[in-house]
Amino acid sequence: MAQELPDQPGGPQLRTIAMPRDANAGGDIFGGWTLSQMDLAGGGFAAERAQGRVATVGIEAMRFLRPVSVGDEVSCYCSLDHAGETSVAVKVETWARGRGQGRRPEKVTEGVFTFVAIDDEGHPRAIPKEEDEGRG
Repeated sequence: MAQELPDQPGGPQLRTIAMPRDANAGGDIFGGWTLSQMDLAGGGFAAERAQGRVATVGIEAMRFLRPVSVGDEVSCYCSLDHAGETSVAVKVETWARGRGQGRRPEKVTEGVFTFVAIDDEGHPRAIPKEEDEGRG
């Protein structure tokens, strides 16, 4: 069964091209590079929700579904998993589209990243409540 791209009104939170410097000798992109792109995307999403600075405090276990190759277009889609008093959990799905016309994006991994809102001194701070939070 084909997977569908996430329904995101603004498109991906982050889009980049996997480059040779990010690959192993076999031409596959390091998992750590993919993880860092997801952290960047999730951190940007969490900072918007928290209305300020955030720091990564946890990542749920991830499984890589297929390798990312040099030249693939990599896109990270984010959605709110849940928000607490000082933390935001963000689901990040990562999709890659290979080079060549007509190539369809494929999901390569996903995970839930937890970020804590911090103040200028690096201490946890409260996240402003959204007016429509909790409404279905």
